[in-house]
Amino acid sequence: MNIEKRVTELVEEKIADMPHLFLVDVKMHPNGKLIVLVDGDNGIGIADCAAISRHVGFHLEEENVIEEAYNLEVSSPGIDTPLVLKRQYAKNIGRTLAIKMDDGTKKEGELLTAGDDFIIIAETIKEKGKKAETVESTIPTDKITETKVLISFK
Repeated sequence: MNIEKRVTELVEEKIADMPHLFLVDVKMHPNGKLIVLVDGDNGIGIADCAAISRHVGFHLEEENVIEEAYNLEVSSPGIDTPLVLKRQYAKNIGRTLAIKMDDGTKKEGELLTAGDDFIIIAETIKEKGKKAETVESTIPTDKITETKVLISFK
């Protein structure tokens, strides 16, 4: 049985009655580390992570899905983890994003809108000898290779 597929099923089962939570990723690393990333529309707390971990761990042991020793880690995506789901974009409206495009270009701006297949950012464009201006850029999500939230300490 595919471990990642079974863990995905277990997490979805556990959070089915918690519509504010959503699964971001499940990854089984060769070193035995099983990482489950769960997020929420308003973040996720330690209690929710612990409950998911207990549920997944209990069933993995009960079903003996993983033969060798493993380390289960359930957490929210870290600040340096790229956005992968549309729902993550929606929860980050108003924040500044760094976006890598499939043509190698990079864009940076405040996320204004997150649609089904596009995002709109307010991007500050500075041309030499001219005053910087803010323009709205619509970016199709299929042209994005990576998006990260930029943290400001101002």
